[in-house]
Amino acid sequence: MTFEVDFEPLGRRLPCQSGETVLAAAQRLGLVLNATCGGEGVCGRCLVRIMAGQASPPTPTEEAELGGRIANGWRLACQAEIQGDLRVHVPPESLATAQRTQTEGHSLPITPHPAVRAVALNLSAPGLDDLRSDAERVRAGLELPDLTIPLPVLGTLSNDLRAHDFHATAFLRGTALVGIRQVGTAALGLAVDLGTTKLAGYLVDLASGETLASAGAMNPQIAFGEDVMARISHAITRPEGGQQLQMAVVTALNDLARDLCARAGHTGLDILDAVVVGNTAMHHLFLGLPVRQLGLAPYLPAESAAVEVSARELGFDFAPGASLHLLPNIAGFVGADHVAMLLGSGMLDREGNVLGLDIGTNTEISLLAGESHYACSTASGPAFEGAHIRHGMRAAPGAIEKVLLRDGNLLLQTIDGRPPVGLCGSGILDLVAQLRTAGIITSRGGFTPGLSHPRLRAGGSSPEFIVAWADENEGREITFDRRDVNEVQLAKAAMRAGIDILLARAGIAEQEIDTVIIAGAFGTYLDVRSGTAIGMFPPLAPERFAQVGNAAGAGARMALLSMEKRKQAAEIARRVQYVELTIEKDFSARFARALLLE
Repeated sequence: MTFEVDFEPLGRRLPCQSGETVLAAAQRLGLVLNATCGGEGVCGRCLVRIMAGQASPPTPTEEAELGGRIANGWRLACQAEIQGDLRVHVPPESLATAQRTQTEGHSLPITPHPAVRAVALNLSAPGLDDLRSDAERVRAGLELPDLTIPLPVLGTLSNDLRAHDFHATAFLRGTALVGIRQVGTAALGLAVDLGTTKLAGYLVDLASGETLASAGAMNPQIAFGEDVMARISHAITRPEGGQQLQMAVVTALNDLARDLCARAGHTGLDILDAVVVGNTAMHHLFLGLPVRQLGLAPYLPAESAAVEVSARELGFDFAPGASLHLLPNIAGFVGADHVAMLLGSGMLDREGNVLGLDIGTNTEISLLAGESHYACSTASGPAFEGAHIRHGMRAAPGAIEKVLLRDGNLLLQTIDGRPPVGLCGSGILDLVAQLRTAGIITSRGGFTPGLSHPRLRAGGSSPEFIVAWADENEGREITFDRRDVNEVQLAKAAMRAGIDILLARAGIAEQEIDTVIIAGAFGTYLDVRSGTAIGMFPPLAPERFAQVGNAAGAGARMALLSMEKRKQAAEIARRVQYVELTIEKDFSARFARALLLE
C-alpha cells in the first residue's frame, strides 16, 4: 500500500510504501538526516516529530531515548515506520546538510510596515509653457510641497524622469524622496547580520515581506584580528587602521548585496532601505566611529541609540536616497545584534524565566526573570568556529560535524559525507563530551592517567586521541590533544560563568529556568546533550531548549519590514540591565569552577 509523506518545513513530499522507515523515505528524497549510527537507533540524532498521520508504535529503543517526548509526537526517523499518510516536522538540528551558511533561522510572522513606501508618479512633460524645475514638478505631482530631495537623488532625478517618460514610481521615506524607478519595480530592502567572523545578508521584498535571497560570507576583517579586541587594537595603533577595517567590510557587503540581487533578478539600485546589526565594536568600525574608548574601561560606546545614515555616504551602490538603519546598542560589549536576536527569537514573548544565548566569537547572554532583564557578554573565543584547535576548521564539506563513541567504536559524520578533513564546532563539542562521558578525559581536561585505549597514543607534550587514522582517511590523520580540550574549556567556562552571574543577579536557581533559547550559526547545530554533558549549559531537560538559528538575522529582517519593530528595539535597549562581568567580584572564582568538565 502506498502513502504520502510530507516533510515540513522543507516543503518536500513523496509516495512511500507501508513499512518503510521515515529515515529511508527522507534519504530517497535526498534529505540527509543526522544518522551517525547508520540508522541502528543508537545515536538518537535523527529526531523528527509526527504532526499528523499514522506511524508504527514506538520501539523500546525510542522509549529509552525519548521518554515522555513521545507523547508530543517526537520519534526517531530510523525507528518510525510509515503506516499511513504522514506529516513530519524535521527540526534544523536533525539535518546533516544544513550547516553550510550562517543565514538559517526561524522566522516569526510579521505584517510589513516598512520605512519606504511606493507612490505612483504621473507627471505632465515640461514645455515652453511649463518651465517648472524637475524637483518642483515632482513635489506638485506628489502633492508634497515639503518634499526633501537629497543631493544624490537630485543628481539622477532629471535623467530618471525622462527615461520613464515622466510616468514612474516614486519611493518615499516620510517626506524624503529615495528614488524614481520604472513602474512595477519592486521595493527591496537588505537586512545584514554583521558578525565578528561571518556576514549574513537577506534580500527582502518590502511590500510582501518575502525573503527573495539569502547568503553568507566571511567577514574580511578577520585578516586584521580574530576577535573584536584585536581589531580595536588595529584601528587605534595604525594611522589608517580604522579606515582599512571599514572599507573591508563595506566592500564585502557591497559584493554580497550584488550577489543577492543577481540571484533575484535585480540590481543594487533596487535596494531602497537597509538594516544592519552587529555587536558594538562591529557597529563602530562599520560606521567609522572611534573605538579607543571601547577597548578601555569602562568600555563605553560612542553612540548607543539607533543610527540612520545615507547608504551612498558609506560607499554602497544602492538607490541614491537609500538609508542604512542600525539598531541601538545596549552597552560596550552587547550590541545591536543582541537586540535583533531578542526580536527575532521571540524570546520576549515566552512565559516564565527565559535564558537566551547567542553563541559566537563573543557570546551574548540574556536572562528574563519576572520584570527584570539582565544581559552580559562573554569572550567565548573562536574555539567553536574551529580556530585554535589543531585540526579545527569551519563548517565546510569534509568537516566532522557529529561524533559518537559507542562501545569503543568511533562514529563520525561529515558535511556532505566527504572524507574527514577536520573538526568544525559541533563536532568539537561532541568529541569533548564523548571523551568525557567515556572517562577518557577527566573533569580537569587531561587524559585519564594509565588509561589504555586503542585510539590513545603518546604525543609531544601530552597524549593525543586519534579521531581519524591516516591509512583509513586518504593519508589525513586527525588528532585531538590536551591543548584542544583546554580551548574548549576556556570557551565553555566563559559562557557558563556569565550564565551563573546573571542567575545570581536575578536571584533564581538554574532549575528555575523554564526555557533556554540558543541562537547563532553554531548554536543551531550543536547537540544540546553534548553541551549539558560538559556543563556548558545548565542540566535541564532537552525539551526546555530551543535552537532558533540566526535570530539576529531574523530580527534585522523584522526591523527592515516594520517601523513598529524599530520602536520596540529602542524599548528593549532601554530596558535591559547590562552586567559588566569584569567588575563582578566572584567572576574569577565562577570561571575557575566552570573550567571543570562536569
